[in-house]
Amino acid sequence: MKTDAPPPCPFAPLRPSELNRDAVYYMAQAYNEALKAWRANEVPVGAVIEFEGAVIARAHNRVESLNDPTAHAEILAITQAAGHVGDWRLNGATLYVTKEPCPMCSGASVMARMSAVHYAVADPKMGCMGGATALHELPRLNHRVTVRAGALEPECRELLQAYFQLKRGAI
Repeated sequence: MKTDAPPPCPFAPLRPSELNRDAVYYMAQAYNEALKAWRANEVPVGAVIEFEGAVIARAHNRVESLNDPTAHAEILAITQAAGHVGDWRLNGATLYVTKEPCPMCSGASVMARMSAVHYAVADPKMGCMGGATALHELPRLNHRVTVRAGALEPECRELLQAYFQLKRGAI
């Protein structure tokens, strides 16, 4: 587990209007989770899951604090959401995440039968929903996940870039 302090976070939480529950609204909730990750000295990725117009799960990366390589925001949120609905099948649910899901999280989204995944920042190296590859488009899959990108992309990109610039500058 890391013991060094995180770099100071210069970003404030977003406060989206409760009147317009669109992709930007839910991504703002994920962004605020990413801020929690930063303050916990984790890579600032946040996720929320929306079902029937309500946020039923929210999480941020906890890999370092739990010493668990699977403790990504998406995995933690999917686990919470399954507990909330009482079923591992999350049909009708949408995952909003600040960075494109990795192979593990992309696979979990498909396996959980998510209806959709919205991500803010593409990841050309490890993203598996269009960046490096498109796992959700494998022809033999028995479930299709709709993928959308770009809501709050500039804000989420700036957050990730600033975190790594400050971390590397502190070394």
